[in-house]
Amino acid sequence: MARALKAGFPAPVLMTSTDELVAVVERLRREPFVTIDTEFVRERTYWPELCLVQLAGEHDVVVVDTLAPGLDLSALGELLDDPAVTKVFHAARQDLEIFLHLFGRLPAALYDTQVAAMVAGYGDQVGYDNLVSSLTGAHIDKAHRFSDWSARPLSPAQIAYAAADVTYLRTVYQLLRERLETEGRTEWVAAELAVLTRPETFRPDPETLWEKMRPRTSNRRMLGILRAITAWRELEAQRVNVPRQRLLKDESLLEIAATAPTDAEALARVRGVSRGFAEGRSGAGLLEAIAAAHALPEAALPRQNKGKDGPRPSPALVALLKVLLAACCEEHDVAPRLVASSEDIDRLALEAEPDLPVMQGWRRVVFGEDALALKAGTMLLGVDGTRIRRVGC
Repeated sequence: MARALKAGFPAPVLMTSTDELVAVVERLRREPFVTIDTEFVRERTYWPELCLVQLAGEHDVVVVDTLAPGLDLSALGELLDDPAVTKVFHAARQDLEIFLHLFGRLPAALYDTQVAAMVAGYGDQVGYDNLVSSLTGAHIDKAHRFSDWSARPLSPAQIAYAAADVTYLRTVYQLLRERLETEGRTEWVAAELAVLTRPETFRPDPETLWEKMRPRTSNRRMLGILRAITAWRELEAQRVNVPRQRLLKDESLLEIAATAPTDAEALARVRGVSRGFAEGRSGAGLLEAIAAAHALPEAALPRQNKGKDGPRPSPALVALLKVLLAACCEEHDVAPRLVASSEDIDRLALEAEPDLPVMQGWRRVVFGEDALALKAGTMLLGVDGTRIRRVGC
């Protein structure tokens, strides 16, 4: 068994029936917080296939076999909906995406210890194993990290590994919460968690996905076709439940946008497109999307982002701002990535006071005001021994 289950935690229980789940949820809903994790597989599907849900309270550690025949997860949904119970995750985004798809809504009163750890200065996107080691001195057995969680039966070692993801998480949550309360950073965490409470965070807009492909063209008609077929691919991948790249690779989409095939014969000549696909339902839908984009008026076509062609920030100023960011974050013991991105730094270098998160709330206190002072020439950077220090003019 994983070490987590030898350190005073209850032994894990594998749960396969609705009655068992209802009973444990009834107990867990009387607790102030519950730790939660999931195991899933996604290699062959668009939607994650949920295989396990791990739950831990003060007296319960359960591993719910979500693939058990006849199991009704409604009670789990009621637990997730309960605003009186804080649901604690680590790196919650994939778990939340699963629950949003499963129940049609996100959990109420959630907490992400990865976000909290970044606010507490444990680095960018710190892993669960490292956080457990840093805060408790314990180590988690990684032998089953790459298990096929859809295979049955589960071994006792797999069950123990899955349970360890929520047992130590209780201690991690309590230690982080106490530290952040002492340092007055509770509101910092709350501000960062807000994005995880919005369904649109987990539902990309199909009409904007084409921008991520960074097409090297200014041809608006081609861009319009690319926008249409990229949106079509996203919705079609959801419909048939296959990964978007398995349905049609980015390279094929770019070639289709450039050649604009009008029939199945021409579509089948595109690299990566089989004749069966071209002549089937998916191919017909794709051709309809191409035709619809062809019919759009010029004014309705997208334009390529001209960010690279516009004014560029001074590399020296960008470098100085990054040094200042590192110094400020070192002083405040917070992860730089949480404060400002590279894109934020570029805009700070170009614009007088850009409308960015870094110029608002706690980020402005930590870095934003100093960035403005550096740009205004009212602050200098110097070296004090082995650390960067700020010097007022």
